[in-house]
Amino acid sequence: MKLNWEKFYGWIDERLQLQDLVNFMGKKYVPVHRHSIWYYFGGVTLFLFIIQVLTGILLLFYYKGSADLAFESIQFIMSKVQFGWLIRSIHTWSANLFILSAFIHMFSVYFEKSYRKPREMTWVTGMLMLFLGLGFGFSGYLLPWNELAFFATKVGSDIIGAVPLVGEELKIFMRGGEDVTGATLSRMFGFHIALFPALFSILLVIHLLIVQRQGISQPLHLESEAENEIKKMPFFPNFFLRDLLLWLLVLNILSILAVFFPSELGHKADPFASAPEGIKPEWYFLFMFQTLKYFPAHIWFVEGEIVGIILFGFAGILWLLVPFWDRKSSIGKKNRMINYIGIFAVMFIIVLTILGWIS
Repeated sequence: MKLNWEKFYGWIDERLQLQDLVNFMGKKYVPVHRHSIWYYFGGVTLFLFIIQVLTGILLLFYYKGSADLAFESIQFIMSKVQFGWLIRSIHTWSANLFILSAFIHMFSVYFEKSYRKPREMTWVTGMLMLFLGLGFGFSGYLLPWNELAFFATKVGSDIIGAVPLVGEELKIFMRGGEDVTGATLSRMFGFHIALFPALFSILLVIHLLIVQRQGISQPLHLESEAENEIKKMPFFPNFFLRDLLLWLLVLNILSILAVFFPSELGHKADPFASAPEGIKPEWYFLFMFQTLKYFPAHIWFVEGEIVGIILFGFAGILWLLVPFWDRKSSIGKKNRMINYIGIFAVMFIIVLTILGWIS
């Protein structure tokens, strides 16, 4: 059996030159230090994205992206298609874990200062993928065409419509008209399965190529040590196998969540019904949603909600461009203010999310 495997590998290698790729990966090394565990969350995020793609393709075999059939097609998937309920539940839970893993990866890169020169574009492409991930969540939320998703999308698009200058145009573009209708569902369906995946895939390829080209960043405290004094492990197979082990653990967690806490469908959306009480967005938007509640109706002559949206937009741009204004880290110096800003951001998101959840 071993001989047959060697012959098969030799046959493939002769045509694809796989050994060159193995040798290339074998020359890549990963720094080993007390914070090395955070390196794995990039791979976990990639793994969950792959699960999203695979389960999304399976759901596409049966889903109908129209207001008349969307809800019924989900019902059919959950009740008639063999293991359809499980595939949908895995898709839903992997979406949530994908966003959670992406946030953890983003903050670990931030606190390790792994965005510093020459890795500015690694940070920028990663942040753009995180924004697209949030777009995946928002666009996919409406696809079941149930009551909660309908009114949550209506509230969310109204908030986007409050953006100064371009908000109204963005809202109409997103909805496909003045109101949330079947045209909105079709548009969100297109965003979710075509536009966003295409943009995400392009950014992902660029991101991975940059990481492979530049290698994994070292913490600031290791840069003063000689190259031969820094403990490292080969990317392949040592780090790669550890990554696979973590993927298996994540797959087990995902399976447990999907089986014991399956996704619910609720009631079909009725555009003429009144909005139910307690409409909330998904958990990763809750901190923004809850924050906007604390703004007064008017701040001077401007609506409080508009002020909040402007502040969130400004904060998002600053966060995206952090490698370009944190000049101390780019030259190997510690910037404690950056750490304080990051700690504040983490606590702000956690506290406001909890308040939004229990309110």
